[in-house]
Amino acid sequence: MVNYRIYSFIYLLSIVVIATSCSPKVNHAKPDAPKVVVKGPHFTTDSIYTTKTDSLLSIVKQQQPVVLMDSTGLIATPSEWIGSVNFGIRKANYVIIHFTAQDSVQQTIKTFTIKSTETSAHYVIAKDGKVYHMVNDYLRSNHAGLGKWGSVTDMNSISLGIEIDNNGASPFTDAQVKSLLQLLAQLKKAYNIPATNFIGHQDFAPKRKPDPGPLFPWKTLADKGFGYWSDDALEIAPENFDYKTALRLIGYDTSDLNAAIIAFKRHFVQDDSTSQLSQLDLNVLYNVYQKY
Repeated sequence: MVNYRIYSFIYLLSIVVIATSCSPKVNHAKPDAPKVVVKGPHFTTDSIYTTKTDSLLSIVKQQQPVVLMDSTGLIATPSEWIGSVNFGIRKANYVIIHFTAQDSVQQTIKTFTIKSTETSAHYVIAKDGKVYHMVNDYLRSNHAGLGKWGSVTDMNSISLGIEIDNNGASPFTDAQVKSLLQLLAQLKKAYNIPATNFIGHQDFAPKRKPDPGPLFPWKTLADKGFGYWSDDALEIAPENFDYKTALRLIGYDTSDLNAAIIAFKRHFVQDDSTSQLSQLDLNVLYNVYQKY
């Protein structure tokens, strides 16, 4: 009788052990603390930027064949999506340099983060040299607007825009120039941008824009391989020198010749921004255009 009770107890104990081992384990650990999101001063605009880039990414990832319709609105030709393996992101081929013509870098950042202004730039350089990256290099920013350089009219689609905090009347700071040179070196290497394609907003839009103006250190940039500058020893331009054609071959829109001359002189002469060409101006133009 005793043995029977012992065996019964052992049997019941075994069942309890098995049942306990098979039952789901209860996690008695403390729940994770809620994540604290630190909102910086530009949290709202950064969130909008992320939303827009996510939307663009979803468009790029679509794999829908083109739909061809006939004049009656019916599908006329069958089509199919087959993904190619040979493609990449379009890269910028120009750099356009601007001055902000505003009171402070904070004002410029505010301008570029208000939707109603419809303007932006890829980079903004403050007076202390700090660089603000505001649009991904592979995205199109609204910085160039209407203009023409060579055969290019939609400059926004193929360029990077750099705004420098400057009112147009003051020299650019050493810190700004240092940061700009570092940035240009990185962009030139990353996207294989030719020396000829580092220009100013005034060059692309001479009818309406004066920036970065005659105080901008173009020679310093040219010495580093960003754009061209005239040689120290200038050959005298021939008497029959066609300066209008020379301006056009460099890239200027000569439909308004006076505006093109002023833009050229702001860039390459700098101590005179009139529409008159002196002999020295002609010599500089003759020298520069042969580099293009």
